[in-house]
Amino acid sequence: MGTNESNRPRRRQRTARTAVFVGALATGLLAVAGTSGAGGGRSGEAGLQAVRSLTKKYHDEAAAAAAGYVPTDECVPGMGHHYVNFGLLDDKLQPSRPEVLLFVPTADGGRVLAGAEWIVVDDDQDPSTDADRPSVYGHPFDGPMPGHGPGMPVHYDLHAWAWVDNPAGGFATFNSDIVCPPHEE
Repeated sequence: MGTNESNRPRRRQRTARTAVFVGALATGLLAVAGTSGAGGGRSGEAGLQAVRSLTKKYHDEAAAAAAGYVPTDECVPGMGHHYVNFGLLDDKLQPSRPEVLLFVPTADGGRVLAGAEWIVVDDDQDPSTDADRPSVYGHPFDGPMPGHGPGMPVHYDLHAWAWVDNPAGGFATFNSDIVCPPHEE
């Protein structure tokens, strides 16, 4: 059996996890569009500069893939494409290692790095308590929120739009300037 054949079950499993995650984002995150603060000002710019420093190596999609970020095919309006590193999804906050990279579509059909997202699983899995709310660069995470689909736990998340402007603020959940191309049928 060749290398490609032995990797197929693992690739299918990773693709299935990606599909569940992206489906959860697409169906659930739109419901929280108005809940995130703008996060501007001096601490906002300093935080965004820190995010730029730690993500600049991922402008090349191949570098993101080599670091374990799995690209998604679905573009989420106001967010773009999520490149998820499933090995980082847990209940620990690592400011220097975001769980998700955000890429946005370009006019020529490509994708460019727009920012990062941290996701931290809620310790007690109770959306009514928030004693463990994390923060990065002085910005508290949104949540805790129920999973956005089957299998996704109660969690906190924070978006940082380090590489594109966001009228709502650099740490807002959604970016109204990000438009997904219509699906071709």
